[in-house]
Amino acid sequence: MKSSGIGGQALIEGVMMKNKEQYAVAVRKPDGEIEVTTNEYKGIAGKSRIFGLPFIRGVFNFIDSMVLGMKTLTYSASFFEEEEEKVLTEAEQKKQDKKESVLMGFTVFLSIIIAVGVFMVLPLLLVNWLEKLGVSETWRSTAEGILRIVIFFVYIVLISRMNDIKRVFMYHGAEHKCINCIEHGLELNVENVRKSSKQHKRCGTSFILIVMIISVIMFILVGMFFKIDTLLMRILSRVLLIPVIAGISYEFLRLAGRSDNPVVNFLSKPGLAFQRLTTKEPDDSMIEVAIKSVEAVFDWKAYLKENFDYKEVEE
Repeated sequence: MKSSGIGGQALIEGVMMKNKEQYAVAVRKPDGEIEVTTNEYKGIAGKSRIFGLPFIRGVFNFIDSMVLGMKTLTYSASFFEEEEEKVLTEAEQKKQDKKESVLMGFTVFLSIIIAVGVFMVLPLLLVNWLEKLGVSETWRSTAEGILRIVIFFVYIVLISRMNDIKRVFMYHGAEHKCINCIEHGLELNVENVRKSSKQHKRCGTSFILIVMIISVIMFILVGMFFKIDTLLMRILSRVLLIPVIAGISYEFLRLAGRSDNPVVNFLSKPGLAFQRLTTKEPDDSMIEVAIKSVEAVFDWKAYLKENFDYKEVEE
């Protein structure tokens, strides 16, 4: 299987697909029609060669994916706002866009702070008392990592009970199915997408799980080679290692998406299993939306002809 290089994200009643610097958003509007928009997003990862180096690019790609994800999610939600839209002048529109850009940056920053607090710092605080019982640094770090995964698992289970999130997870499944369909040499249509897998090795859910697993290993190694006596220093070490952990995790996810090596496939299984929580089987109308998003930024016929000797059937 050759990677197509495209990736995406589930939205509110829609799907975003990205191919290099081009991305498309397809949304099923309340009236049933599918709205498709395309745009370009270069982000910070492509602004310097340094940002594109292995183990460094992962951090900046993660930030870019959060910014673009938040932007497209907000856009998809705008179709379902009840308030009437006000017609703005060009000057007013620019002013509003600037405000939204600042708000977007603050939202992403706040999201990162909350994520670090809940998934990195909180587990450390919860297991810190084990030190008084004489539990070694290695076992405390292991317990911390297990607790971190449990917290994430509980979080996903709880939000998956919300009806709106259930539909987002269904669109997440449609996104994966489309990519799997073309990467396995099948023509992109509803029937082929429907029978394709809803798990994919390049998924963000897998990335998060990889981050958590690698963090356990990194924190154990830090405890073995460095003496960290205070809680404050332990918290600081967790925060400082986040870019390193993200960089390593991104490289593994990138490798997994391009390789069918048995070892890589085996190591990818936990992430694929975890995706059962964040992907659900979509209906045909959702698959249609995902297909529209793919076709707006990716020539899947050319991809199939190049990699699978695809021959288009003339009607």
